[in-house]
Amino acid sequence: MTKDTRDNDVAFIQALAELLNANKLTELAVTRDYGPDDSLKVRVAKQVNVVQQAAAPMAAAPAPVAAPASPAPTDAAPVNEDPADHPGAVASPMVGTAYMSPEPGAAAFVKPGDQVKEGQTLMIVEAMKTMNHIPAPKSGTVKRILVDDGHPVEFGTTLMIVE
Repeated sequence: MTKDTRDNDVAFIQALAELLNANKLTELAVTRDYGPDDSLKVRVAKQVNVVQQAAAPMAAAPAPVAAPASPAPTDAAPVNEDPADHPGAVASPMVGTAYMSPEPGAAAFVKPGDQVKEGQTLMIVEAMKTMNHIPAPKSGTVKRILVDDGHPVEFGTTLMIVE
C-alpha cells in the first residue's frame, strides 16, 4: 500500500464519519474496491447512550382513609413470580413451534386442571419437520399452559406448570 493510498483511505474514513454525524446515523458500512483481490471494507459506528428521564413528580394526592388492617394471605403467589423458577416448570428442550394437539382440529393433549402421569405427552415441539413429543417430567396436575398453539418457542422457554 502506498502512502497516497493510505492518505486517501484516511480521508475517505474521515468523510464517512462526517457523513455519519451530519445525517444522524449510528452506523455506516462501505466496501471500496481497488481491483481484483484488493478492497477496503470500512464500518463506522457510534455508540448511542439512551438516557431515560424520570417523569415529573405528580402532585400529592390526599391521604386515603385508613382501612382496617387485614393480614396478607400467606399462600398467595407473588405477583411477579417467574414461571421458570417454579418447581413444576416444564421447559422446552429445543427451539421450534409448540403444538397442543397431535394434528390440526384434534383435541389438545392436556388442558389446565388435567391429571397427567409421568411420561405422558403434554405437547409437541416441531423442529426441522420433526415432531418431538414433550413428556410430563412427573405425575401431577397441569396448573398453567404458558405458550400458545402454533407459536415459536426458544430453548428453555417454560411451556407449562405441572404440580
